[in-house]
Amino acid sequence: MAEFTMDLNEEQREIRDWLHGFAADVIRPAAAEWDEREETPWPVIQEAAKLGIYSLDFYAQQFFDPTGLGIPMTMEELFWGDAGIALSIVGTGLAAVGVLANGTEEQIGTWVPQMYGTPDDVKVAAFCSSEPDAGSDVAGMRTRAVYDEAKDEWVLNGTKTWATNGGIANVHVVVAVVDPELGSKGHASFIVPPGTKGLSQGQKFKKHGIRASHTAEVVLEDVRVPGHCLLGGKEKLDQRLARARERAKAQGGERIKNAAMATFEASRPAVGAMAVGTARAAYEEALEYAKTRTQFGRPIIDNQGIAFQLADMRTRIDAARLLVWRASWMATTGKPFTSAEGSMSKLYASETAKQVTAQAIQIFGGNGYTREYPVERMHRDSAIYTIFEGTSEIQRLVIARTLAGVPIR
Repeated sequence: MAEFTMDLNEEQREIRDWLHGFAADVIRPAAAEWDEREETPWPVIQEAAKLGIYSLDFYAQQFFDPTGLGIPMTMEELFWGDAGIALSIVGTGLAAVGVLANGTEEQIGTWVPQMYGTPDDVKVAAFCSSEPDAGSDVAGMRTRAVYDEAKDEWVLNGTKTWATNGGIANVHVVVAVVDPELGSKGHASFIVPPGTKGLSQGQKFKKHGIRASHTAEVVLEDVRVPGHCLLGGKEKLDQRLARARERAKAQGGERIKNAAMATFEASRPAVGAMAVGTARAAYEEALEYAKTRTQFGRPIIDNQGIAFQLADMRTRIDAARLLVWRASWMATTGKPFTSAEGSMSKLYASETAKQVTAQAIQIFGGNGYTREYPVERMHRDSAIYTIFEGTSEIQRLVIARTLAGVPIR
């Protein structure tokens, strides 16, 4: 078991510097253009693929870093470059993780390579879970999957929303209800292969921020997928459902419903790291501007009002990073989140990103309010961190429930 340390080893430093170079030389120069276009930055994704950054192998290497710092370090550097483009690069990983966590070896070997494509023909994948009436409340999901035993096919119907790469993906991973009486325990995940009839893109959202990342509804109308597209297989699903029914009888449905909140806990530090990257980028821009912008014959950083803001910004960023690193280390080393440390890291880092980017605009003054300077875009991008992967309100609920030991509502 790796001991906790705040020092990156030589290999980690080399990877960090390599990622930082890519973010500075490739992502940053393209950020404003793709934000304005509100389109998937395919050329940037292709460049990332050629360098090995957009690949399952790279993310697997970081995921299995024994210190737990590989993924947060990667997310911070890429999102330091630009949140929208970075999300386009890492978004496929959401679907890949869904298959890796629930699929058989054959399913992993078949579908994950198709999610990424090749450097000459890059593809993306989409993980479809949220619905118009079921975001944080995953137990309220309505998309149904019904088994057609005669044809050994599953029939999917419903509408998914807020799907990164939804509709443009080569492979979609769809979470659907197979037993409505079991709440979140009655869900299963399905692969929808390329070109499957009945799957279509619904509304593409025109967003406040992260505009280079494609976000859309995915509509499923009598979508038929072969039985082997059920992740994990039917035998495993039947066994899991049988166990869940027995527990439901013994414990009542409330505990099953509450368990849905815990499923995202281990992934939340990665989102916190994204927020740290955006906050750090805005802070660095504001610091440099404060050193070079003169008013009344001196740099504005000479004014206590500005200098103190920068001091607070840097302190919050460092504190957020430490919370993210702690939670990531705990998740990797198998230490239980007894105080919802995963949610703590995501909550504090996401709120920090919103506050720091707002302060950066204030330091820039009128210039910060224009698109001529990147802090305006960073501020818009930061708003998403307090919303996706569980809102700040949900994070506080998870933390409060953990501390209180009772189902606070």
